[in-house]
Amino acid sequence: MAGNEWINGYLEAILDSGGAVSDDQKVVSPVSVRDGGDHFNPTKYFVEEVVTGVDETDLHRTWIKVVATRNSRERSSRLENMCWRIWHLTRKKKQLEWENVQRTANRRWEREQGRRDATEDMSEELSEGEKGDTVGELTQGETPRKKLQRNFSDIQSWSDDEKERKLYIVLISLHGLVRGENMELGRDSDTGGQVKYVVELARALSMMPGVYRVDLFTRQITSPEVDWSYGEPTEMLTSGSYDAEGNDVGESTGAYIIRVPCGPRDTYLRKELLWPYLQEFVDGALAHILNMSKVLGEQIGGGHPVWPYVIHGHYADAGDVAALLSGALNVPMVLTGHSLGRNKLEQLLKQGRQSKQDIDATYKIMRRIEAEELSLDAAELVITSTRQEIDEQWGLYDGFDVKLERVLRARARRGVNCHGRYMPRMVVIPPGMDFSSVAIQEDTTDADEDLIGADGASPRVAPPIWSEVMRFFTNPHKPMILALSRPDPKKNITTLVKAFGECRPLRELANLTLIMGNRDDIDEMSTGNASVLTTVLKLIDKYDLYGLVAYPKHHKQSDVPDIYRLAAKTKGVFINPALVEPFGLTLIEAAAHGLPMVATKNGGPVDIHRALNNGLLVDPHDQQAIADALLKLVAEKNLWHDCRKNGWRNIHLFSWPEHCRTYLSRVAACRMRHPQWKTDTPTDEALVEEESFGDSLWDVHESSLRLSMDGERSSLGGSLEYEPAEVGKVAGEGGDPEMQDQVKRILSKINRQVPKPQGISNSSNNQNEVSGPTINKYPLLRRRRRLFVIAADCYDSSGGPNKKMLQLIQEVLKAVRSDSQMSKISGFALSTAMSISQVLSLLKSGRIPATDFDALICSSGSEVYYPGTVQCMDAEGKLCADPDYATHIEYRWGYDGVKRTLVKLMTSQNAQDNNKSTSSSIIEEDVQSSNPHCVSFAVKDSTEARAVDDLRQKLRMRGLRCHLMYCRSSTRLQVVPLLASRSQALRYLFVRWGLNVGNMYVIVGERGDTDHEELVSGYHKTVIVKGIAEKGSEELLRTAGSYHKEDTVPGHSPLVVFADKGIVAEEIMRALKEASKAASGM
Repeated sequence: MAGNEWINGYLEAILDSGGAVSDDQKVVSPVSVRDGGDHFNPTKYFVEEVVTGVDETDLHRTWIKVVATRNSRERSSRLENMCWRIWHLTRKKKQLEWENVQRTANRRWEREQGRRDATEDMSEELSEGEKGDTVGELTQGETPRKKLQRNFSDIQSWSDDEKERKLYIVLISLHGLVRGENMELGRDSDTGGQVKYVVELARALSMMPGVYRVDLFTRQITSPEVDWSYGEPTEMLTSGSYDAEGNDVGESTGAYIIRVPCGPRDTYLRKELLWPYLQEFVDGALAHILNMSKVLGEQIGGGHPVWPYVIHGHYADAGDVAALLSGALNVPMVLTGHSLGRNKLEQLLKQGRQSKQDIDATYKIMRRIEAEELSLDAAELVITSTRQEIDEQWGLYDGFDVKLERVLRARARRGVNCHGRYMPRMVVIPPGMDFSSVAIQEDTTDADEDLIGADGASPRVAPPIWSEVMRFFTNPHKPMILALSRPDPKKNITTLVKAFGECRPLRELANLTLIMGNRDDIDEMSTGNASVLTTVLKLIDKYDLYGLVAYPKHHKQSDVPDIYRLAAKTKGVFINPALVEPFGLTLIEAAAHGLPMVATKNGGPVDIHRALNNGLLVDPHDQQAIADALLKLVAEKNLWHDCRKNGWRNIHLFSWPEHCRTYLSRVAACRMRHPQWKTDTPTDEALVEEESFGDSLWDVHESSLRLSMDGERSSLGGSLEYEPAEVGKVAGEGGDPEMQDQVKRILSKINRQVPKPQGISNSSNNQNEVSGPTINKYPLLRRRRRLFVIAADCYDSSGGPNKKMLQLIQEVLKAVRSDSQMSKISGFALSTAMSISQVLSLLKSGRIPATDFDALICSSGSEVYYPGTVQCMDAEGKLCADPDYATHIEYRWGYDGVKRTLVKLMTSQNAQDNNKSTSSSIIEEDVQSSNPHCVSFAVKDSTEARAVDDLRQKLRMRGLRCHLMYCRSSTRLQVVPLLASRSQALRYLFVRWGLNVGNMYVIVGERGDTDHEELVSGYHKTVIVKGIAEKGSEELLRTAGSYHKEDTVPGHSPLVVFADKGIVAEEIMRALKEASKAASGM
């Protein structure tokens, strides 16, 4: 029982006495611990001597009832029941501890096995001289500190010479209440230090040379529960329109908060409930980034889009979002975890009060951990506050292994192939601090003479919080020992009070100030906080510390600097006695105000002390060591002054400018990448000119050409597919000579036709036609206003498409084409796990020309085709994949390494499960379905296959980052690059051709491949057609104990509608209209 470890001896006595007691022991008398003479009853002894000290609320209530019970029989019965409840709790704790030991041992074995497999595979590529560079030898040379210093010395520091770069940086902090002014820190558990950190980071980065704009993305909240400011789409943090010399640097420069709606618009959700809506946030943020890239391109990019320099996610949820955005835009990603799920899970399990299932139900901890793993997959750089965070927290994750990371980094420096293996780079960059409100005080002998007047009155010009603190003291002139933290058991405040109370010299020499948050009534506080505060008050009474200890009930955030100044004026000391402190920002704040420190030796304070050298470190469990350190600093004035000066001398290391310089230097050392298309694609001047003419036609004929999904209005949707006569009529009515010239140029472009190879048809009226006179140079996607994506997974038991898939395609085409106005602005795409050859065979069997589709997304999102376009035709007129997409998804892809590792994993699993000495694999390569960016395997027996999350864990431990899915009724296992998937392919179409994901309609079945959930979530409209997919692959997605479907897919969303009356065009059209209407009302 947490907080009552001293009773474990009694619990052990009960357990050792056996799982049951004899009948004569079961009648527990409250009078004596002896039954019939000298017979000792350990159960009764435990109840009488110990249970009053248990702070478990339910047990305490039972004990009160026992004491109040007069009937001896009833009292005995209650005591017996209570005893067994305690015994059961302890047994449960022991069971959880044993499970944790087993889990830790298994994980350690898997980690070693993964590291061994990775090094064995890579050693085949090494020469004899290089083979000595193994994991063991790499860890024996230089010390980690020397290697860190050497590696950082190779990085060029960011300087004022970078001011011409004009970078666009994206930060993401999703949960909580984020705004620039009057931050409501502490309002809830989601609005704390992280909010302050990201806002100050955004401001500081925008002030750095070379940074043009910083966007901080967060969730838009229009709930009546919170202030209206959290519903504003944009908030300016800093305006950089003019530089230090007064020169105009651009209208869009500066730092801004961008609020993106996701989930219920009128509800403030705690972070544990946001997981199903992350895909919506991704699509909304992507739309803003693309728009801003174009705007910045016009201002500073010479007409070319200015892509984000880096996308930086803060915490697990924002890390998940950043990973998807980074993949869609192909730009580097940086991650800051702030606090980590695996570490929290380990701590909660150690307490023994909750099972893993209970913890997950409360905190959605498994979904959080998976988000952190996904973030590690995509991150180029992970920023931590301390080295301890790297070794003891990130080291718990599948996706990071310190030893393997060193091996891979060494190979990369030598240019040796790593076969797609990768570990993100971890760097320690301490958080920055704003020192603008810090006033450096001179060392004077009478620095505290103005604390009180000669008559004992309050200071003449002093902050109100000073009098609030000093009213507790008999002698306020004494040095003040200051502790500032929540009344949390982990903060170890009670040990500090004991150390102060039991050290008479310290009591005589100093006062103690405890700033323990804000409170109105202790009874209204949480159980843990109330318990700590009550214990503190009892200790003050026990040691008679009245007049020596201050514990004010209230203070404002703006009072904190004044509290530090008060302690410094009295030549006091700041102490952080926490059992473990992840970083210790208060230590930096105290040092900035001239306060020496005493801090725990566990965690971040070690790094801070190494940098500042302004105090002493202690064992937080050693009460005497705490008292001795405090007495030493308070009594030895020379030491106090030296620590004060050292803190001031080195505090700049924790300033925001220093933090940002290190940050930008580290990011600059990453592998820079951004979207790059061929020069002959629609980003050239010809296309820009053509599209601008289309916009002109919009202006001429806008009012009469609008069209909505329900047909109430009409529109051409930006299409250039006008009849020449109609265009000429519009030009003649316009009367504007410039407009007429533009129309003539457009007509000349429309009339240009490119010869079309045989075998391709662009006719939608006659589906039997197999050839046509023309093809398009570029996909029509760039002109579409809506895209209908058929992504249903309808397969038979052998993995081939069944009749319902072909029927669905035909009915969707029929439904959309039944509305002539809709068909003018709409396009179609087919998204499937089948290869392109299999897709073309399917379409041919239904006599559907491939050119009826603007895009074919094949092989689980590893290839994209545009039928009927020059871009996807080779010299012989054959259909080929989009080369730009192939380049886009190449990042961290190792075909051979993935293929070899999966065969080994599946073979060893089969042999282990069947206890065979000879191994045989349950998968074999499906060559027909494979391509350079898709490894496809035929699954012989799906009942013996590993789940996706199990395989993903094994691959991560071996440094392999990829996207796995079982598909085609669990008959295939396909592995594609990390940045590839069917859902990410839709975002690629948005980035590449400008067709907003919000204008896409994705048509799926109730079940499907293991990537089915990814297709349901997002800002697109989803139509789920019931009864078309008889068997899916979802049972192979997750293992027991993983996160749940409801943590990924929203239970109720206006963007998701159902078609439940069969595969008929009328029902599909009804569902499409319903989805459009529901989305328009959001």
